[in-house]
Amino acid sequence: MASILDLLNTQIGEQLVNKASSKTSEDKGKVTSALGMALPLILGAMKRNTKNPEGAENLDKALQSEKHNGDVLNNLEDRETEELTREGSDILGHVLGSKQKGISKTIAGTLNMEETSVNKIIEMAAPIIMGLLGQQKRKDNVDASGLPGLLGSVMGSNASHDQSLVETLLDADGDGSVIDDVAGMVLGGKKGKKGGSLLGGMLGGK
Repeated sequence: MASILDLLNTQIGEQLVNKASSKTSEDKGKVTSALGMALPLILGAMKRNTKNPEGAENLDKALQSEKHNGDVLNNLEDRETEELTREGSDILGHVLGSKQKGISKTIAGTLNMEETSVNKIIEMAAPIIMGLLGQQKRKDNVDASGLPGLLGSVMGSNASHDQSLVETLLDADGDGSVIDDVAGMVLGGKKGKKGGSLLGGMLGGK
């Protein structure tokens, strides 16, 4: 997988967008854009957490659980949305903590969506991310020390600018000051950047 965003162009991504759109009554295009912003941020937060050995051990232990063995990728269509959001809320509580509100607020403001809708969308996405990571961990036999590399690979982010935007948003106090930067990242607004924006390819930008 070149990047987590490639997931949105797969059958799993389509099923997630459909479920989230039905749950929130938000337009599928907006749901896709919200996921395009949220997925790298959730992975970025996980990667930052693994810089601490205890954080890496905790994530490794969670990924070893059979709950995150990748089965959700095969039976997403049959999963109840309430089950996904409940599980996702627990995951994001560990990964984002108090940062979740600021991230949801920023994405909602950027895309002109309801903050509660954004919360539900990213909560539904969290079990998918954990399933994907758990599956990849098993496939590549990755231990706690290898998680930062695995997360970096799944993020597909070799561009320091994109990574710094992720860090900026995770460090923000939720006042919306980074909305313009994030919108530029998502909509391909950073001109002249080699390879385009982090999400430009998905949304048709260059």
